[in-house]
Amino acid sequence: MSYARTAILLAAMTSLFIGVGFMLGGESGMVIALVFALGMNAFAYWNSDKMVLRMYGATEVDKRAAPGFYGIVEQLAKRAELPMPRVYIIENPQPNAFATGRNPENAAVAATTGLMEILSQEEIAGVMAHELAHVKNRDTLIMTITATIAGALSMLANFALFFGGSSENRNNPLGFIGVILIMFLAPMAAGLVQMAISRTREYEADRIGAEICGQPLWLAGALEKLERGAQRVDNHVAEDNPATAHMFIVNPLHMKSMDNLFSTHPNMANRVERLRAIAGQTGSPTQPVGPWG
Repeated sequence: MSYARTAILLAAMTSLFIGVGFMLGGESGMVIALVFALGMNAFAYWNSDKMVLRMYGATEVDKRAAPGFYGIVEQLAKRAELPMPRVYIIENPQPNAFATGRNPENAAVAATTGLMEILSQEEIAGVMAHELAHVKNRDTLIMTITATIAGALSMLANFALFFGGSSENRNNPLGFIGVILIMFLAPMAAGLVQMAISRTREYEADRIGAEICGQPLWLAGALEKLERGAQRVDNHVAEDNPATAHMFIVNPLHMKSMDNLFSTHPNMANRVERLRAIAGQTGSPTQPVGPWG
């Protein structure tokens, strides 16, 4: 079950963070690490959505400013039985989208101008249904927590020489070599856990998004177009802030030389195949949304 797997991965991330704190500073280091993590998560809980939207230069729109796009989100939100989220457009040529917010009552969805240019209204509906599925599942909060812990762990590892390099620190059985290992391996392990959580939530959002819009093939077609577009067009803000890559519906980063193990998103062919299987199995039992206002 995806929720159980996500809970296990979150527990692993938290344990890793506290464990590194203990290795570097004993019991006091563990307490400091825990307090630090709680403080960062509290800040992220209240401010992460505003920070990310500001980072990407997102502009909020209403029914008058973007009637077509706003109307699509409005219909989908009603269908999903969700409060109407804030709606944003990002001036960026790379076709992509994401959702953010600590809960459904304080959610926001955003799409780039590049996405608007290459997708049909039906495909846009598929994409926004996927993003509303993240809101419905509270994935935005989950991913904020994992990103915050991963970032804090990287910072903790960077200070490893100061906290753990002393010969007086007996909590690390490998001494200075152990400190060096922590510096390199802890952030890598945190990144892998973060990626595993992201992949799990993407598959689930695809499935529920297909249910919300009523047409799995709309989302499947959109994903194929978005991946091709994202591979051709750079997203410079995302490249400068790779910790936010997991938020997007398709990977905004160009990592052609890296193994698929290190991707924040599931293999696109697998996502499309699953959606086509859903369409074949269900025969689209629900009435698709539309027409668009």
